[in-house]
Amino acid sequence: MTSLEAVAVHLPRHSEPVAGRLRAFGHSDQEIRHYRLYYGFSEIRVDHDRSMAEHLIAAGRGLTELRGQEHRVRYVLQAKTMPVSAPYPVNPLHEARAALGLTHAPAFSVSQQACASVLVCVELAGRMLAQDGDPDALALVFAGEKTFTDDARVLGATAVMGEGVVALLVRAGDTGRDRMLGYASRICGEFYRGSRMTDEDHERWAVRYPDVLVEVITAALDHAGLTIDDIRLILPHHVNQLSWRKVIKGLGLKNLDRLYLDNLSKLGHCFGADAFINYCSARADGRLTPGDRYLMTAVGLGATFSAMVFEH
Repeated sequence: MTSLEAVAVHLPRHSEPVAGRLRAFGHSDQEIRHYRLYYGFSEIRVDHDRSMAEHLIAAGRGLTELRGQEHRVRYVLQAKTMPVSAPYPVNPLHEARAALGLTHAPAFSVSQQACASVLVCVELAGRMLAQDGDPDALALVFAGEKTFTDDARVLGATAVMGEGVVALLVRAGDTGRDRMLGYASRICGEFYRGSRMTDEDHERWAVRYPDVLVEVITAALDHAGLTIDDIRLILPHHVNQLSWRKVIKGLGLKNLDRLYLDNLSKLGHCFGADAFINYCSARADGRLTPGDRYLMTAVGLGATFSAMVFEH
């Protein structure tokens, strides 16, 4: 079993309206209105003056549980959506590892599942720690990126990308704050072109997307021995609200009450960090209490669908 020991979030202080970002990419006023009213995007957070490494370091230093426990960290992982987030030869992950006093721990990135890489990183970290056999060992996982390239700023007709980074402490076993109960993932390779899909691909993607995500969520619930009725809250990745309405209907839920959308309009899609940003907000809002079961989702271009079930 895998557990979350702690989660910290770093968000830039500066907010920008998505209208300016979309207009810069040639979107019309009517399209911008569509993004706002139907997709739900209003603002994004960005920090033009901070590097990727500085974002990672800020998130890592937000983990109060890490202070004085650096020696327990066995691995440092970065879940990446974009293959490039800094100019060559800069390595933000290695810079952050050094700044946090973790140079004794091997560091590597997982990127082939794009925004879904964060959930596989959590699962992978738990498996590696379990194989090592040290019950006190931890892994540090980062997710979230800079909007460094044009491809990283607007995701087709799906989302507007914002900056925000999470740092997670993962451990093997069930003694952490949140226990992982189930995980499922599915890759639909026919959509391998990602952001460069053809119009025909986009049409098929729009049809397949909600059905496949419902299938993966159901598989994760089955793995956990639960049903959707056992779930207190769904902590989603931030794609447009229209697609979520179809997913919620496919799950047999009558409304969006259990879907945590409080951050979508003001943060945009923060790559793989969304679900864990929502986790911290939901805890702060009192929406998660001890014993609650909740579900995280992530979908990466390429296309990987993932879901993970936890008990708080």
